[in-house]
Amino acid sequence: MAGWEERFDDYVERLGDVLGHADRRGPLRAYATGLLLPGERKSVEPMAARVDPFRVGAAHQSLHHFVAKAAWDDATLLRAVRDYALPALLERGPVRAWLVDDTGLPKKGKLSVGVARQYCGQLGKRENCQVAVTLSVANEAASLPIAYRLYLPEAWASDPARRATAGVPEDVAFRTKPAIALEQVRQALADGVPPGAVVTDAGYGNDTDFRDGITAQGLRYVAGILGTTTLWPPGTGPLPARPRNGRGRPPKRLRRDPGHQPLAAEALAAGLPAGAWRTVTWREGTSGPLASRFAAVRVRPAHGDTTRSEPRAEEWFLAEWPEGEDEPTKYWLSTLPEATSLEDLVATARLRWRIERDFEELKQELGLGHFEGRGWRGFHHHASLCIAAYGFLAAERCRFSPPGWRPRLAAPERPAGYRPRGSRRAPGAAQPGLDRDPAPAPRGGADAPPAPVPLLPAGLRTAASAHARQLMTP
Repeated sequence: MAGWEERFDDYVERLGDVLGHADRRGPLRAYATGLLLPGERKSVEPMAARVDPFRVGAAHQSLHHFVAKAAWDDATLLRAVRDYALPALLERGPVRAWLVDDTGLPKKGKLSVGVARQYCGQLGKRENCQVAVTLSVANEAASLPIAYRLYLPEAWASDPARRATAGVPEDVAFRTKPAIALEQVRQALADGVPPGAVVTDAGYGNDTDFRDGITAQGLRYVAGILGTTTLWPPGTGPLPARPRNGRGRPPKRLRRDPGHQPLAAEALAAGLPAGAWRTVTWREGTSGPLASRFAAVRVRPAHGDTTRSEPRAEEWFLAEWPEGEDEPTKYWLSTLPEATSLEDLVATARLRWRIERDFEELKQELGLGHFEGRGWRGFHHHASLCIAAYGFLAAERCRFSPPGWRPRLAAPERPAGYRPRGSRRAPGAAQPGLDRDPAPAPRGGADAPPAPVPLLPAGLRTAASAHARQLMTP
């Protein structure tokens, strides 16, 4: 069996085949390796120092051009990543879910493409950030991001000057996050990705057009909703159209009256009988089984039903009411089959944890949010390369890594006296009569020795130093 080094070489060759020019293979290998090596920052300059510490300037120029300027296609690269990693995921079980979400990247200033004051999930509040809409495929064992697109706020989309400065393509118009997600789902279907139930939170699931769009594409969903979402309780629905009064066309629209109204999801859940609630365990966590109380009933969504001539189809309403809480806390709608068990409903809804885990690792260990450029192309190129590095890790873990295994990788040694550009301790012109004392040990900052990060197999420790110096050669 080939070792991880041979598999990594094969992986990079496959990705290089879709980049358009042979001279992009070297920077691709270097960038992917820089993302996988340990270090606090995964922006271009620190990575250049890690992958080619004896030629930092040349490495920096090559990597910067590759990520910020080179005109290769992100969607094509992500398809190549998927073609490599998805078979490994399928060895652990069929695709169970397509996970729709967005991820926030905190940013300072106003010039980075798409930056605005908006809700940032990473910070849990409204803050200056960029937001990207994502789609991942998942089963019980693993997950893989397959689409990633920046959300461009309307103020950005309607500002020609800022668009031009950031290099936003002319065909990119303002679109809501649910609309972007629907397009990602459509493209995944067109690409032949094995289908799964679309799983998302209330940021998308509360949008009726989004849920209808998923259904129109032949997919089922488990979608979070807000407690204020209105539903017709089991066995009820809107009133039929009024009888014809003898003149004109017969009325067709459904109706309500003061005594016949839908209920908010939170009121419906709170009014369910005690016997409807059952404790369900959905997976093993790091500290033991994860369990809570759930109830599920068949309902009809009520949004816009007075503009329709037929009531909406019944679907599942799933609610969670943890022990010790005064009221239910979470709600979902689902078009999974009527015969679906409560356990399967809960397990599918709870698969969202995987995308949260994916992007935690992408940010904390692979530097998803570390790109320092401001342009549209660089933003997406860096993210695609982070996902490419993650795809290799996902395939390795699915095929070769035992459960819970956390490999480590040591960075190549830097040449004596190395200081990054802009460091306050960078050497200046020779001064024979001055500065004869040894430099103090660094305490942090860009040139501090990086702490090891658990990423690749231990074999890279001995191979990385010699291998990295050759990375910039096509």
